[in-house]
Amino acid sequence: MAEATSERLDLVLINPGGRDRIYQALGQDLTAVEPPLWCRLLASYVRRRGYGVRIIDSEAENWGPETVAERVVSLRPRLVGMVVFGHQPSASTQMMAGAGEACAAIKERDPEQKLIILGGHVSALPERTLREEQVDYAAVGEGPQTLQQLLDVLRSPAPERVEGVAGLAYRRDGGIVVNPMPPLIADLDADLPGDTWDLLPMERYRAHNWQCFGDLASRMPYASIYTSLGCPYKCTFCCINAPFGKSNYRMRSAEAVVAEVEHLYRGYGVRTFKIIDELFVLNDRHVRGICEGLVARGFAHELNIWAYARPDTVKPAQLSLLRRAGIRWLALGIESGSKKVRDEADKSLRSDDIKGIVEQIQKAGIHVIGNYIFGLPEDDLDTMRETLDLAKELNTEFANFYSGMAYPGSRLYETALQQNWDLPESWGGYSQHAYDAKPLPTKHLAAAEVLRFRDAAFQEYFTNARYLDMVAQRFGLETRRHLEAMTRHKLRRKLLEQVAVGAG
Repeated sequence: MAEATSERLDLVLINPGGRDRIYQALGQDLTAVEPPLWCRLLASYVRRRGYGVRIIDSEAENWGPETVAERVVSLRPRLVGMVVFGHQPSASTQMMAGAGEACAAIKERDPEQKLIILGGHVSALPERTLREEQVDYAAVGEGPQTLQQLLDVLRSPAPERVEGVAGLAYRRDGGIVVNPMPPLIADLDADLPGDTWDLLPMERYRAHNWQCFGDLASRMPYASIYTSLGCPYKCTFCCINAPFGKSNYRMRSAEAVVAEVEHLYRGYGVRTFKIIDELFVLNDRHVRGICEGLVARGFAHELNIWAYARPDTVKPAQLSLLRRAGIRWLALGIESGSKKVRDEADKSLRSDDIKGIVEQIQKAGIHVIGNYIFGLPEDDLDTMRETLDLAKELNTEFANFYSGMAYPGSRLYETALQQNWDLPESWGGYSQHAYDAKPLPTKHLAAAEVLRFRDAAFQEYFTNARYLDMVAQRFGLETRRHLEAMTRHKLRRKLLEQVAVGAG
């Protein structure tokens, strides 16, 4: 690994906080606190090229904007990078609230500090980001080459000459210039290994509560890793492709993934993992190579790993190997119980096929999380009820219920702008659990109707006697009591309060 060639620290990467705003009371002890993937990847890229880098994980440290600003000022870096990549593709936009506050606090303390903001949301809306946020630059694309080239310029005798920096957006002569994106990085093992765990507060990360049903004490230590970037599918509601563009799906080698898991297992005592890929169960050769490698290491039986899949990408013949490799949970993007709604969202699946694959996964000893969306464009009260009824019929070990959101970078967002649909007033309003959450209206329902149904569906599912009995049987009475306590957390919703006041 190359050593930094300058006494001054080159780069500080910041993972913005704001967990309390995004999740309300749920963020205190129920949600995960994940290592920031893109801070790791960006740090590894520039550190391997001779630059000194630090990471401030303000989410994990629970630091507010002022504390972050004080830390930046004490470090005096050549460049600060505000990294607005979420722990899932739809988690970028709502991070802008905390990111914007931290940027403003840094600039207030030191107006001359150079600051670049990057991430999925930023790639989707670079000009707007520069207009609204107190930053010097924005990045379009993944960001590693942009950071390196900008650091090259900032170290040079002409630090203002940024016109050649690929993927850089900046102000010039009263306007905004957006340079073309660089090509995607092809060799993930060599260029984006993410081998910067030493820069993170590893003792602060924890898994979601559901991942450790039956042993809630095992939520820490915890780590999230990646095995691929991008996604070959084009679901209308998803914004994952915003920083990647077309032909974006790339995989790490199985050897690199297995080596990273072993490093975390032996070096940090991690047994509980998330595979952060948007779609891990996809390429059979890739999945098989990783799973066989983990089994061969001899400690896979100690692991508790969860990963994303689609019902139509899971192959029954894979399931035994997945379980032996430590995969104990699969999160399935089921989205809707209505075929009409799924087809409109480019998610064509049959309910019978969904039921069949869920049963096969569970028979293999792997738990299932069903992911559902209420409020896709074709939804009405009947189709949303179909979705909830399907969820209750499947009775998976956990379920996530989302409201339809037009995330910047998705085709749904473009449609919302064209149709002049009512969007959230603030970036925080894109958070599913926030006080000011505001989903899209559908062709048949107002936003408040969607949100009210979603919150009622959550309560109906998790207080259902059939579900609670299943949980007690599989995970024990302590887990059932934990879930009963979870459902006592009632989210406040600004939108529903406004409707109630208007009705009164």
